[in-house]
Amino acid sequence: MVQTLKTKKPEHWPTLNTVIMVESTIKNSDESVISIAEIKRQLPKQVNHNTLMLILEYLEKSNKIAATLKGITWIHNTNPNLRKAIYQGLEL
Repeated sequence: MVQTLKTKKPEHWPTLNTVIMVESTIKNSDESVISIAEIKRQLPKQVNHNTLMLILEYLEKSNKIAATLKGITWIHNTNPNLRKAIYQGLEL
């Protein structure tokens, strides 16, 4: 298990470009669930494993991805109608 940010300070912080590159790779994946190994294969540039784990931890904490035993899924939705329905508590 990757140590969280609170327990150990990473030696290298990812750049914004790297975070965006990983986000884009997961978001635009053809599969609904993607493994870490597949993310590494699909990335346009090689990313250090520890850096990738740090990015995935950030994306999970910011509710953009869901990480399960089967893999990683993009869950962030920017649809304004959905956000409004959730905010107002509208039952469908």
